[in-house]
Amino acid sequence: MRKPKLLMTPGPTPLPPEVIAAMSQQIIHHRTKEFGEIFSRVNENLKKVFQTKNNVLTFAASGTGAMEASAVNFFSEGDTVLVVSVGVFGDRFINICKTFGLNVIEKKYPYGDVANIDEVIEIIESNKDIKGVFITHNETSTGVTNPIEKLARYLKNTDKILIVDAVSSLGAIDLKTDEWGVDVVVTGSQKALMSPPGLAFVSVSEKAWEFYKKSQLRKFYWDFKKYQDNLLKESQDTPFTPAVTLIRAVDVGLKLILDYGLENNFKRHTRLAHLTQLAAEKLNLELLPKKEYSSAVITAIKSPEGVDIEKVRKIMNQKYDIMVTGGQSTLKGKIIRIGHMGYVDEFDLLKTIECFELALLEVGYKNFEVGEATKAVLQEIAKGVNS
Repeated sequence: MRKPKLLMTPGPTPLPPEVIAAMSQQIIHHRTKEFGEIFSRVNENLKKVFQTKNNVLTFAASGTGAMEASAVNFFSEGDTVLVVSVGVFGDRFINICKTFGLNVIEKKYPYGDVANIDEVIEIIESNKDIKGVFITHNETSTGVTNPIEKLARYLKNTDKILIVDAVSSLGAIDLKTDEWGVDVVVTGSQKALMSPPGLAFVSVSEKAWEFYKKSQLRKFYWDFKKYQDNLLKESQDTPFTPAVTLIRAVDVGLKLILDYGLENNFKRHTRLAHLTQLAAEKLNLELLPKKEYSSAVITAIKSPEGVDIEKVRKIMNQKYDIMVTGGQSTLKGKIIRIGHMGYVDEFDLLKTIECFELALLEVGYKNFEVGEATKAVLQEIAKGVNS
């Protein structure tokens, strides 16, 4: 008898029963008081999770849609921007900006490294034409989290804006949008927000709105002012037909996060990352990034010599119904990535580690004591029980 697959991936992530129940309701019309009340509540709760006083715009789109929107709303063709990349999604920002005719200065770091913020600041100071800086907060392709606070605080009092891809981090890793001075933050519904794919969210600072006024890139669906104007009406709605069912789902997901407590949620994700890193250590496996930069929402582990890590992943998926992911781009076949974000707990992780051990054994990797990783994780969980 097969059970539903346990999604230990960088997204989509498992859904709480309350979120699933919300999506099972009969559809309602989006130009009604009933929907307006739901959408207004979502907007207020999004501000809390984004840690901003500014409105958060909602799009029926993937996170990539919000990334594209963040390029076309603030710049004009030929404007110079700096894009800092530490992986696949940083590279995506580069491609988006080039698509719309922006003059892109690229600062790339090897996969597994994080951005050196001092180096980034030096580039900004030596290129006065830079109008905006794009950076990924948490790079799921390599399992690293960029230390963006210093960069945000530096740019806060300059004539440049900071645009951050927080698609996989928002709600799971602390990002103090207003306090740090992040001008534009983009995220998606299907990761730490514990909801299905299909919605994208963008917060916009007052400084960024001044950039919007000067932007000459063409936009229609992605025009931020259309969405902002609709949020300023007494009955909040969207300029185009919204994904009503998904907004209902996010409404419930946000409530669960805020009831649990944002800080508690950060701590929970950090603990799950610690347990996964501990398991890797007991299996004599090496993390791709340095431990101090390893993500709280996904752990990237190098394939040991002589092991077909893609076969390990397939065994976990097809035999044990636990879906983890492999490497992307140049990391394909070189790493395995275990997600631990959103509606995932310690016991989901314990099961994942057990099956990881079994899959490694099946492909012939024997450089560990069977059960040692699982035992170490269980002992760490028991400490929490005892305390």
